[in-house]
Amino acid sequence: MSDRSLEQTISALIQQEGLPDAYAETVEKTILPLADRICALHDTEKQPIVVGIHGAQGTGKSTLTLFLREILLRHRNRSAANFSLDDIYLTRCERQDLSERVHPLFITRGVPGTHDVALGQQVLNRLRGAAPEDATPIPAFDKSRDDRVPRDQWPVFGGRAEVILLEGWCLDARPEQDSALAQPMNPLEENEDPDGVWRSYVNDQLKGEYRKFFDEIDFLIMLKAPSMECVLEWRRLQEQKLANKIRNAPKSGEPHDGAQELRIMTDEEVGRFVMHYERVTRACLAEMPGRADVLINVAEDHSLGLPQFREA
Repeated sequence: MSDRSLEQTISALIQQEGLPDAYAETVEKTILPLADRICALHDTEKQPIVVGIHGAQGTGKSTLTLFLREILLRHRNRSAANFSLDDIYLTRCERQDLSERVHPLFITRGVPGTHDVALGQQVLNRLRGAAPEDATPIPAFDKSRDDRVPRDQWPVFGGRAEVILLEGWCLDARPEQDSALAQPMNPLEENEDPDGVWRSYVNDQLKGEYRKFFDEIDFLIMLKAPSMECVLEWRRLQEQKLANKIRNAPKSGEPHDGAQELRIMTDEEVGRFVMHYERVTRACLAEMPGRADVLINVAEDHSLGLPQFREA
């Protein structure tokens, strides 16, 4: 592919995602070097590789994944598939059961324990072992309904994937020492998990089947947020933007217009929501930069720094 063709792809993606034109420079300086490093690893391994993309909420994981997939597919001649930990959340019914059996906080999706890790493993295995004529359904989750999309509506990937991009906010998180769980991290843990049952279960998940699943990662990219406080602020701004979008949406005249039904969280509700993720996020911010294969610092304005490659 010519450079002109690559520029056209990048420009189209920037427009599609509503990104500023300056994002083209981010692609050139940050994303293209990443794509080339992934290709070099694939050439060395001579088999399908799993690239993990870790980042707290608001760091731009999905955007990075999209650009990497399209560049690998269209301009590096690599068959690239992708899915997110968000795609393999337990169904609403399964989380309801978990909340009744283990702890009420598990009704809220997100933390380790609320994913169908076996399903994720199954998808990885199928993508890596598929014959050219095989089709692999990729799970999908509808956050507006807080439930998994019916299987017959899942997108399908054809053939064998040479590169699998797997992204998630708690991807490759490591368990804490059990002693660290005794002290509540925030008011949510103090008031709603006083005995530590919820956070202990989450930690045990990271020791067990999540660890086996994360061990499938061949190359780990970390998008590092400036701080937990910044993650909270980004989430609040996200909710405010959604509120403004709904407020400015044309009224259809229907009493049950879809946009008007969306539930907007107050700043206080956002604060409580983010507390579910705080413990694991803080632990990752503290220990993951030293072991990630690539570290990319994310600035407060969401811009990405240059990739810092860890040399073996």
